[in-house]
Amino acid sequence: MNFYNINKPFDVHRIKVSDIHEIYIEEYGNKKGIPLIFLHGGPGAGTSPIYQKYFNPEKYHLIMFDQRGCGKSIPYGEISQNSTDHLIADISSIADYLSIEKFHIYGGSWGSTLALLYAEACPERVISLVLRGVFLCRRNDIQWFYQYGASEIYPAYWDDYISIVDKARADDILTEYHKMIFSDDETLANKACKEWSLWEGRSSCLYHTLDVVNAFDECSVSLARIESHFFVNECFIEENQIIKNIDKISHIPCTIVHGQYDVVCPIRQAYDLNQVYLKSRLIVAEDAGHSLLEPTISKKILSIFDELVV
Repeated sequence: MNFYNINKPFDVHRIKVSDIHEIYIEEYGNKKGIPLIFLHGGPGAGTSPIYQKYFNPEKYHLIMFDQRGCGKSIPYGEISQNSTDHLIADISSIADYLSIEKFHIYGGSWGSTLALLYAEACPERVISLVLRGVFLCRRNDIQWFYQYGASEIYPAYWDDYISIVDKARADDILTEYHKMIFSDDETLANKACKEWSLWEGRSSCLYHTLDVVNAFDECSVSLARIESHFFVNECFIEENQIIKNIDKISHIPCTIVHGQYDVVCPIRQAYDLNQVYLKSRLIVAEDAGHSLLEPTISKKILSIFDELVV
């Protein structure tokens, strides 16, 4: 695979989006190129310069930013004034700040959720969507990873994950973890953040990859705090909201890349979306799990964005 070089951003910004939140933004590539907003996962994971390697810097004007409470956005790990509607509004605020009227969106994992919800809220601004590891954020989708489902595929990792949960309360792992992550006991809270992120990192690749696990560990506090905050609140959306509102984006072209063996977000979610989203195409990475860094997924994402500029 011939990835593009990792360069420094040609511009960096910080914008105030509320009385407490400040968003960190980086611009890469060609200021006059194809505008594309990159939405990272989590919520709470933050972005990384490494992701620019999928985008031709001569062709794309790439905008990457850290969503509220993570990465270089401040305050770090903050959950107040941090909901799906806030993040949707932030995307428009960033585009307005950069004087970009319409744009393409890439989103992976939670980024795919946010991309779809943004498109449904502001379809007039979205040219196309490219999604990876689709997460529809239905109750069953959350329960699969945090209560029963993925636990049966990685039982040893799951046992490590639930080892700090009181067995008498194991019927609701998500709620118990949320309590520990926000505990006044700093030692317990930090331990819970580490275990939360380790479980996700270990499950994200078909073949165990230490680099991916370490990346999750580096953002463990923001990831655990913000993810658990969103998930106990069912991501602040109605049940099956994305599918119910799919007609709002029926005219927007969408390419979906999903690993056949994705344990974090099983391929059923991408399949269900593709079945009702008439302008979508589903590309299955047959030897891959969830992570963007899976070799087959990386190859397909690179190819999609090269094709987009032909």
